[in-house]
Amino acid sequence: MKKYPFLSILLILVFFVFVVIVFVQLHPGEKKGEKPVIEQGEKAPEEKKKKVVPGISVQEKKKRFTKIITPPVHQVYTDLMQQYQDAVKLIQSDERDEKLANLKSKYKVTTNEELLMALKPHPQSIAIAQAAMESSWATSRFFKEANNVFGVWSFNKNEPRIAAGENRGSKTIWLKKYASVEESIRDYYRTLATGKAYKEFRKLKMKTDSPYELVKKLDRYSEKGMEYGRELTEIIRFNKFYRYDDHPITPEPEVKPEVKPEVKPEVKPEVKPEVKPEVKPEVKPEVSGSNPSSETS
Repeated sequence: MKKYPFLSILLILVFFVFVVIVFVQLHPGEKKGEKPVIEQGEKAPEEKKKKVVPGISVQEKKKRFTKIITPPVHQVYTDLMQQYQDAVKLIQSDERDEKLANLKSKYKVTTNEELLMALKPHPQSIAIAQAAMESSWATSRFFKEANNVFGVWSFNKNEPRIAAGENRGSKTIWLKKYASVEESIRDYYRTLATGKAYKEFRKLKMKTDSPYELVKKLDRYSEKGMEYGRELTEIIRFNKFYRYDDHPITPEPEVKPEVKPEVKPEVKPEVKPEVKPEVKPEVKPEVSGSNPSSETS
């Protein structure tokens, strides 16, 4: 090596470079300004610091919804039913009462019949089912930010409202903002009591309290049409919301057509006629000769 000092130095340099390369491979550093590459399935450093919040179960969500919605629905329904009963008494006693005139003006009707149709509240089960559907069980942004239980739109720029997350063409969709959940429910009942689209609904509720029949007349409440009523029916049945009605109408169980098992004709075994053996007549042997007693000597 002493004869080739440059070769020794070269070997040392090569060995040093090799050690550096191995070290870099085993301990890669992060370049300035670069984020570390996160392999699939691994959380980013920031995400690792976040606490994982468990999601709420469907059962808990429904329980929370029922606790929030059913008390104000019951309160509004009770107030409206009392108003309806008072109006019935006024009509029977004095049709010219000033209170009746004010109610007709408020509900935009002219006859006593139309007034009673508007005043009679529909079953609570329908209101609760619609609240569940329209507010996504009290989890929608409209509900959280505006107490808007039923997704009611706003067309008045002077009233409290919030913008929806989507537009209709170039127009912004606005939704009403309410001071409380109860105020939203009262406005909803009034909408169904005065809207031209729900005239058939109001007529039918004077004949029946069945939520399953009434929801069929709410096809114009949603773009879903007739499917909307069918979905409401399933929500009422499955969640037993009918128990909140004055006269609960338990849904009849779905009757499936009885499928009778195929009855195959009984195959009897072929009976062959009994074959009796041929009986031949007995043939006695022929006896020849004379009588043995008449021997001759």
